[in-house]
Amino acid sequence: MLTAAIRRAEERWESDPADTEDPDSVPRALAAIGLAVDRRFPRYLLSLEPRPPRLVTQRLLTLVQSELLRSWSDASPHAPLRLLRHLKALEDVRDALDRDASEQFGAQLGGANGLDFLVQIVHDLRSPLTSILFLAETLMQERSGAVNERQRRQLGLIYSAAFGLSSLTSDTIELSRGGDQLADDRPTPLSVTELLDSVCDIVRPIAAEKGLTVGVSLPATDLRLGHALALRRVLLNLTTNALKFTERGSVDIMATEQSPTRVTFSVRDTGPGINPEALASLFHPFRRSAKAGRYLFSGTGLGLALTRRLVRAMGSELCLETRPGWGTQFWFDLELPPADPV
Repeated sequence: MLTAAIRRAEERWESDPADTEDPDSVPRALAAIGLAVDRRFPRYLLSLEPRPPRLVTQRLLTLVQSELLRSWSDASPHAPLRLLRHLKALEDVRDALDRDASEQFGAQLGGANGLDFLVQIVHDLRSPLTSILFLAETLMQERSGAVNERQRRQLGLIYSAAFGLSSLTSDTIELSRGGDQLADDRPTPLSVTELLDSVCDIVRPIAAEKGLTVGVSLPATDLRLGHALALRRVLLNLTTNALKFTERGSVDIMATEQSPTRVTFSVRDTGPGINPEALASLFHPFRRSAKAGRYLFSGTGLGLALTRRLVRAMGSELCLETRPGWGTQFWFDLELPPADPV
């Protein structure tokens, strides 16, 4: 039964081969799969050198499994029992292959070049995520034709998920560089109105999908001198985090003029508030959530860690107030003197 399944799997592969740099490795891999299943010893496959790429090996395992299932019509009364044993052994081989891949990946991350390896992976994700965001926003704005309300909601979900992943990749790359470097060396003229509008434009699909409102409060003097890129990044991180963990109500972004040269920026939500147990590690990067359902900014804590470093780089400190039933507010003061109109 097993030998026949291996033979038929090889025939199916030859009739519809996938891309592989070493076609001769496929028969060797199938022979190793046969031994691993027959002897109940996955190491026969794991120790194969050279081994085909993981996706090729997975496809071969699937082919063998399908051919084993086709053997169910075998007339022998012992066939079902043998079949179940082979299928169980095949799943053990598949699990061992997955564990081996995870261990190899972990070894690469834990090695001397582990951080560079991680950053390269994250960097490769940015382009496709940017494309998904662009296409989702284009469709929501009906530039490619009309969409109904259900489609608009689904596009909002796609946008929100892609934006969350895009933010995580950006935060990872920034933290790998220290997270405290300002893109602009010196303050330049910026419009507070345009800066907050750009943040609202990005988060609006996320708010609409959850039925939340986003409020904005502007200072009396709009044109000021500051670090626009870092300030926008900080407010965007705080606003998206607030929206993520607010189920009802609103999120407000406020820029309050404290003096002619100083402005307080704050982001307030009407969420459940932050659990006191989480406060001690709130700004730690790469933390893990111990319990689900709590107010956490990400499973890794990258967003707030980077936000605090950028606020400090601009010469301020990120503060917060949180209460159950009231929500959470983050704020910081910045020296932003008025800029001369161009």
